[in-house]
Amino acid sequence: MLPLRIALRYLFARKSYNVINLISGLGVAGMAVGTAALIVILSVFNGFNALVKDSLSDAAADLVVRPAAGKVFTPSQDAFQWAVGNDDVVRLSSVLEEQVFLSYEGRQSLARVKGIDEASEEESALKNHIIDGQWTLHRGSLPQAVAGAQLAHSLGLNPRFVTPLEIHYPSRTQQVSLSNPAASLRTVRVQTAGVVSVNAELDAKLLVVPIETLRELLEYGTEVSSVEIWTAPGKAGTLQKELQKRLGDGFKVLDRYQQDEGVYKMMRYEKLAIYLILVFVVLIVAFNIYSSLRMLIIEKEGDRETLRSLGAPESLLRRIFLLEGWLVSLLGMAIGLVLGIALVLLQQHFGLVPMPGNFVISAYPVALKATDILWTVVGVAGVGYLMALIPSRQL
Repeated sequence: MLPLRIALRYLFARKSYNVINLISGLGVAGMAVGTAALIVILSVFNGFNALVKDSLSDAAADLVVRPAAGKVFTPSQDAFQWAVGNDDVVRLSSVLEEQVFLSYEGRQSLARVKGIDEASEEESALKNHIIDGQWTLHRGSLPQAVAGAQLAHSLGLNPRFVTPLEIHYPSRTQQVSLSNPAASLRTVRVQTAGVVSVNAELDAKLLVVPIETLRELLEYGTEVSSVEIWTAPGKAGTLQKELQKRLGDGFKVLDRYQQDEGVYKMMRYEKLAIYLILVFVVLIVAFNIYSSLRMLIIEKEGDRETLRSLGAPESLLRRIFLLEGWLVSLLGMAIGLVLGIALVLLQQHFGLVPMPGNFVISAYPVALKATDILWTVVGVAGVGYLMALIPSRQL
């Protein structure tokens, strides 16, 4: 306790040289700004991550069953019958997907066409993202399509136009004619019913059609690319393990994270990179603490000699100045935590900083997490301890 009492006295007492007070104040201010920046920037990053995850969740089921090898399969396994009768399964949907070639009034594009059954047509969350037209894949007996916003823009698709969209794919059962390759293409025509906007990736390549229309194009019978499963809240993990066990190694049962594993990994790595960069900035600012502590050690030479004459060991003197330097950083960290958390809460409730341009939200999104506060404390306190340890060890 004695080293802490002396360190606290040194912290708040006026120094003989004003430059020491100035440098110490700069150290406290720098640590406060660095800490607040960590809290605010990590919270903004969390907010944007939440937006990305929400958009991905609207386009992804809780679980997806895909073949371990090959592109399609027939969902005749007993495991699917078991899933249909499970109380924790809300619904199942058969999906057929393929990369196709589109043409519309002289414009061409590649797209990822997704054929869905009637269950998904009625319950799909994509209908909440319609920005033009309506969410419907059937008009009587005529098939219709819903396109991503960017894809629709590139082709000039409009739900109010009557010209059908042509979908082309090479025949799987006929040989390609070298003299006339176009003769080997199969074609189906659909009317554009609506346009959706989910995220940049889907907007640029997504085309949704009835599954029977895509089966006609691809010359399939009952085959599917995947089976999508929506589960009761909190039951996806248990169902994934049980379904994987029943299906065996011939199938892969993927949760939301595994379906877009690359995106989620990228977001984690980006957040880690931002955290390390900001901690490095705090480290640079913390050199003010190193400088002020070195000058304080010189100023307190008389006090050190007095303590030595009273029998104080060198380890006690080192602990005094170590605590003195660390307290400076902890004081700045405490101020920064209060400032950063207050700014995040104000932005969260009042939207003080608006988003520029036309965006889906009006203000910068923020999300405060306890883990971010914890890692901020660990990082800033660790940097402050290091900056105090070096000069105190040099006594």
